[in-house]
Amino acid sequence: MAVDYTVIVVYLAGMLAMGWWGMRRAKSKSEFLVAGRRLGPAMYSGTMAAIVLGGASTIGGVGLGYKYGLSGAWMVFTIGLGLLALSVFFSARIARLKVYTVSEMLDLRYGGRAGVISGVVMWAYTLMLAVTSTIAYATIFDVLFDMNRTLAIVLGGSIVVAYSTLGGMWSITLTDMVQFVVKTIGVLLLLLPIAVVKAGGFSGMKAKLPSSYFDPLGIGGETIFTYVLIYTFGMLIGQDIWQRVFTARDDRTAKWGGTASGTYCLVYAVAGSVIGTAAKVLYPKLASPDDAFATIVKDELPIGVRGLVLAAALAAVMSTSSGALIACATVANNDIWSRLRGLVRSGGEEHDEVKGNRVFILIMGIAVIGTAIALNNVVEALTVAYNLLVGGLLVPILGGLLWKRGTVQGALAAVTVGGLAVIGLMAGYGILANEPVYYGLLASLAAYLVVSLATKPTDERVLAVWRDRLAGKSPELPSEPVPAHQ
Repeated sequence: MAVDYTVIVVYLAGMLAMGWWGMRRAKSKSEFLVAGRRLGPAMYSGTMAAIVLGGASTIGGVGLGYKYGLSGAWMVFTIGLGLLALSVFFSARIARLKVYTVSEMLDLRYGGRAGVISGVVMWAYTLMLAVTSTIAYATIFDVLFDMNRTLAIVLGGSIVVAYSTLGGMWSITLTDMVQFVVKTIGVLLLLLPIAVVKAGGFSGMKAKLPSSYFDPLGIGGETIFTYVLIYTFGMLIGQDIWQRVFTARDDRTAKWGGTASGTYCLVYAVAGSVIGTAAKVLYPKLASPDDAFATIVKDELPIGVRGLVLAAALAAVMSTSSGALIACATVANNDIWSRLRGLVRSGGEEHDEVKGNRVFILIMGIAVIGTAIALNNVVEALTVAYNLLVGGLLVPILGGLLWKRGTVQGALAAVTVGGLAVIGLMAGYGILANEPVYYGLLASLAAYLVVSLATKPTDERVLAVWRDRLAGKSPELPSEPVPAHQ
């Protein structure tokens, strides 16, 4: 195992070194939060793929393949579909807005404080996304070092918090690019072919497993529909994803770089399900499907290769964790704390925005590590976050982008009604039920349409500013939103 340990230690040291290098570049708010909006197609597509393909997509994707066969690809496949839809239809417009958060977009579009309540919902979502990624360190370090769960979370979480705090988005971009390369080599080029060969090839796998394992729809139509609703639509509106779109240097990069990332996700989805199916042949009686990835890596791969593939899993977890962490800190600072401070302090106060955002990443990082240690049922927590995100925010965000008649009152009603409906339905049906997000989304849509049509249209001056921003004519976001009515 010495060779494997060396590979992992060198990898982790490299992450910290890139954090230190990124600190030297992050001299402004734009550099720190969105890498100066300067990423070209190669770095943009690599880092976008890295953030969306995290521990759930790697360890969880293999686990679904172990349980359901090839149809286990659907969870990650719907993530790829969402990224493709975002890139083709919305990313160019989003990038031209030159904002930092989804809530700032809502303020700009509706001309009022629609972003306050949305900031709280988005903060909860990004926090839980970071927590679930951080918990995944325990699985990987347990395989590597037989390490205590709490110590594993602290170790992995501290490394991510360190490089994210030092250099912000520049550090995360550099580390994510390395993580993208490591994942591609480790999972697609090494683990996938080795697993298939060890399981006797596709003919051997078909001979030893039920035919349902090779049915593309074997996981069930309702499950696939729920994945589309949560993950495909979730990709369209998540702060962690939008913040990467903001790093693109131009419209073309956002569109075509994101399209390349989405296509990569589709390939990664199929690879994970095939690896899981091979693991089912090799280890038919594992206690948990989520053990499939670690087991096949530990028992079937040669020395050195095993270390690289485990580094790939670590890369997957770290990329999602760091992306969610900076998104969480950005929302907490820019959408919540800055607004609260504005209520009690006079405007015009000079402050170090890089330092302030760095402090918030550190604070949120400590909170993420502490929550990860204390939390037991991660699936339920993440389900709550995704249900609130899609049920409360999908309609006002897409409505703002697609429907001129939407108003700030309609947006607030959609967030409030959708969010409360999701919470109430989860209490009635259960957290893991499908009905809360179905009916919550319908309630949000109904509230948005009814209230928007019943209230005065958005002021034309607000829409003029919005159109200019969408056209890329305004370089900076105003310090205060344009009032909806004078």
